Amino acid sequence: MDWDKLRIFHAVADAGSLTHAGDQLHLSQSAVSRQIRALEEALSATLFHRHARGLILTEQGELLFDATRAMMKRLDTATARIRDSEEEVFGELRVTTTIGFGTLWLAPRLPKLYEKFPELKIDLMLEERVLDLPMREADVAIRMKEPSQADLIRKRLMSVHMRLYAAKSYLETHAMPESPADLHDHRLICQNPRSAQVGAGAVLVNELMTYDIPSLLTVNNYYGVLQSVLNNLGIGVLPDYLINDFPQLVPVLPEVESVEVPVFLAYPEELRHSKRIAAFRDFVQEEIIIYRKNMKKQELA
Repeated sequence: MDWDKLRIFHAVADAGSLTHAGDQLHLSQSAVSRQIRALEEALSATLFHRHARGLILTEQGELLFDATRAMMKRLDTATARIRDSEEEVFGELRVTTTIGFGTLWLAPRLPKLYEKFPELKIDLMLEERVLDLPMREADVAIRMKEPSQADLIRKRLMSVHMRLYAAKSYLETHAMPESPADLHDHRLICQNPRSAQVGAGAVLVNELMTYDIPSLLTVNNYYGVLQSVLNNLGIGVLPDYLINDFPQLVPVLPEVESVEVPVFLAYPEELRHSKRIAAFRDFVQEEIIIYRKNMKKQELA
């Protein structure tokens, strides 16, 4: 099958317009139209329904578009691997992780990575939805559970627990709880149990609510929980990876914690030899080592 015709078909299907596709391909509308008609004749199938507002794929068109979309993703992967030089790290790297981990742990550490690789372009995608790495929605992911998608290289980085914290300034004017029952005298700040989050945090919050806590503030991400705690609104349920970076936080009821939450780094098998992936992976692992050393120092202090 003629690749040029497939490339033009993909552009038209993606844009939904002969004119817009022609602009992207630097071709006239008539030239694009001729190529689409020739492709339809070669396949003996109608690929588009044509109407005043644009073009809509037929069932046969959808099948072909699925195929060309997969081909384009594979080409993007091949291009990325080709552009990775023997000794230099440059170009775009799409990293996905949760809002909490991305804003509170990863982003503050990225200056070190940019110092080492100034030509790297990181697209940091923070969301709770698990992106499809094999379909190249992202290049590398850091998730709070082991990825279940096939054809992924995965590396366990560390473990996290959800624990209770308050600001030092808050505890100067409020009594430190001696038992979970004492939480009745404080406002609990936590991620909304119904929002997208790791299950361990939701389970811990539900357990704490059995102590009849009258005042509650829920936020849909840990960044909001942290800011509320730092501004003396109450005692918050937060991941323990924060304690190194926010010395104004004080652990409350250290024996109260969630079950262990594993943190995994993952990327597609086909990007195994990517220099950008290797640079990011090594950077994160080095930062994890520093994080663990700091945690041990705090435990011994």
